[in-house]
Amino acid sequence: MQPSLIYALPLAAFFVGLACGAIIKVLIERKRISAARKTAAAIIEDAEKEAKTIKKEAELEGKDIVLKLRAEFEKEVQERQKEIQLIEKRLISREENIEKELALVDAKEKELKKQEQSLQDRRKHVEALEKKYLQLVDEAKRSLEKIAGISAADAKEMLKERLLEDAKIEAAKKIKEIEDAAREEGEQKARYIIASCIERLSSEVSSEFAVSTVHLPNDEMKGRIIGREGRNIRALEAATGVDILIDDTPEAVVVSSFNPVRREIAKRALESLIQDGRIHPARIEEMVAKAEKEVNVEIKKAGESAAYELGIHNLHPELIKLLGSLKFRYSYGQNVLDHSKEVAYIAGMMAAELGLDVKKARRAGLLHDIGKAASHEIEGSHAVIGMEYAKKYGEADDIVHAIGAHHEDIRQEFVLDCIIDAADALSGARPGARREVLETYIKRIEDLERISASFAGVEKAYAIQAGREIRVIVDSAKVDDAYEVVLARDIAKKIESEMSYPGQIKVTVIRETRAVDYAK
Repeated sequence: MQPSLIYALPLAAFFVGLACGAIIKVLIERKRISAARKTAAAIIEDAEKEAKTIKKEAELEGKDIVLKLRAEFEKEVQERQKEIQLIEKRLISREENIEKELALVDAKEKELKKQEQSLQDRRKHVEALEKKYLQLVDEAKRSLEKIAGISAADAKEMLKERLLEDAKIEAAKKIKEIEDAAREEGEQKARYIIASCIERLSSEVSSEFAVSTVHLPNDEMKGRIIGREGRNIRALEAATGVDILIDDTPEAVVVSSFNPVRREIAKRALESLIQDGRIHPARIEEMVAKAEKEVNVEIKKAGESAAYELGIHNLHPELIKLLGSLKFRYSYGQNVLDHSKEVAYIAGMMAAELGLDVKKARRAGLLHDIGKAASHEIEGSHAVIGMEYAKKYGEADDIVHAIGAHHEDIRQEFVLDCIIDAADALSGARPGARREVLETYIKRIEDLERISASFAGVEKAYAIQAGREIRVIVDSAKVDDAYEVVLARDIAKKIESEMSYPGQIKVTVIRETRAVDYAK
């Protein structure tokens, strides 16, 4: 065989096999496709059958639902119809009731019209009678005026005076009955409260310093205080704001000022200068500054000590300063700071006895005279000045009001106002608390007797108990038992309006009837 044929036969066999494989593969794929188509056809057929079944079932269910809904709808319609029928029945019943009520209203309206007509007729009749009555009254008045010989106006005035006099006497009797009853109930309690306060409180009596006196080692020191051409004394007065009085009193210099704090600073500075011996303007300024610092520290300590002693906290620093400065002020010989503490104690005791706030009463009592610390610099009553300071530095409204009302510069409205007023009067009026100038005392006694004797029916008036009581003796023929109550009240009111005095004055009216006969 030829070599080329040997290589060509296997190659041909390879291509023939490849062609056969391709044909077999095509045949197999065709069978698969045919089988797949049959399977798909079977699936589609089954799906169509199942869809028909589901459709039939859905149609059956839909028919059932429609039937149920229709039955429910019909049932609801029937129930609504029943409700509508009931509502219609109610409306019909209401309409019938309204018609009946309208009929009643019409009947009442007719009856009211009849009554109104009757009233109008009666009114006309009454007006006619009134006219006739007025005519008769006028005729009677004229007849009475002719018979009595006085006019109706004069008769009215006489009747009014008689009625006023009777009413005044009746009112006096009623006032006396009320006062007697109140006195019986309240006098014992008041005595107990006052006695308890007096028993539980005692304080020292201080003397009053109108001016401060500085003692000198010798009279030569006066010249050194004055200085060359008066420069030392002028420097001292300018630095302290006081007046230095150098008179003929041996070995003494008087310091005068309305401001007690300035007076104390000047006194201490002058004493330090005398002790030091070096007196000239520069040294004076140095000593005044030192004395001022010492006094301010002492003022603060005094204010804090007073507050601490009374258990009062949270006071404003300025109020403490004002309170402490009262240590150097005196009123009728009574130290104002000691007086303020005494008033606080008395007010606290009264509040405790009356079941009120003791701390608040003590606070108001301690602060009631703080206006005196600035009354020499600000115009006005010390009570009103103190009230403004207390309000400015955050004190409570009732405490502020009590400070302003303790001398009745403003109207007393609260119980605390009365307690502070009473405590202040007790502290100032107790025996030994204050001193009075002899002329002032005599004038007060004379004014008391003069005012009391100025009333009609008064025979004599005597001031007793150092002017704490006035006894008025009246003419029994002119003043009866009922009018003496009115007279006592009128005298008390006139004393209040015309006089100024500490505490209170008791007015006692005495009416005495005597019958005298002789046995023979």
